[in-house]
Amino acid sequence: MTRLSVNVNKVALLRNSRPLDIPDVVRAAELAIDAGAHGITVHPRPDARHIRPDDVHSLHKLVRARGVEFNIEGNPFQTMLELVRTVRPDQCTLVPDDPGASTSDHGWDLGRDGARLQPVIAELKTLGVRVSLFMDALGQAMAAASATGADRVELYTEPYARAFGKADQAPVLARYVAAAKAAQRVGLGVNAGHDLNRDNLPLFLRTVPGVLEVSIGHALIADALEFGMKQTVVLYLRAVSARHPA
Repeated sequence: MTRLSVNVNKVALLRNSRPLDIPDVVRAAELAIDAGAHGITVHPRPDARHIRPDDVHSLHKLVRARGVEFNIEGNPFQTMLELVRTVRPDQCTLVPDDPGASTSDHGWDLGRDGARLQPVIAELKTLGVRVSLFMDALGQAMAAASATGADRVELYTEPYARAFGKADQAPVLARYVAAAKAAQRVGLGVNAGHDLNRDNLPLFLRTVPGVLEVSIGHALIADALEFGMKQTVVLYLRAVSARHPA
């Protein structure tokens, strides 16, 4: 079964809009775990506009106590690596986001960045951290991703989300199928994330083979405003496991 990791960045973003600890990021993660989430994801950025270093340490204590996975995302050429070296999460997803980017919007260009990623990945693996690379759905790039020493790729799914329900849905989805198969042929596990939601998730997972994990934040937290965190995680777990259209 595909595993669901809940990204709590948007909870921290709301909290940071006031000089208070409301909402409580750790409590939100705890509710998600109570509802069955398999992991918690954070994406700290240099400006600390949402997740802060103290959040990372507090969430690390929670996930260790509760026996679920911790995934830290971020650009290793900024400040994220110091946190990873200290916390040693289960997984580190390396993302090529610029410091001022509002959100991740592209995968790695390994022709440009592959060589300098290799020593970073080697270090993370000596720390016992599983490494995933945030990648566009380009089958021809997966051999280069494997050559860096990474364990997995996370397919950047915004193009699929934009195409969902439109005329180009089928050809776009076919690119993800081809990319996943190419990754698996060279020994990489496949994760996916970005703009996945309750509507588009079942089709993606029915069609793209062998997706090990989806990391979902924005849509899930938005749904939690309507349904509450626990019920929302239950709804997403149902979407993850759905085998037939609703």
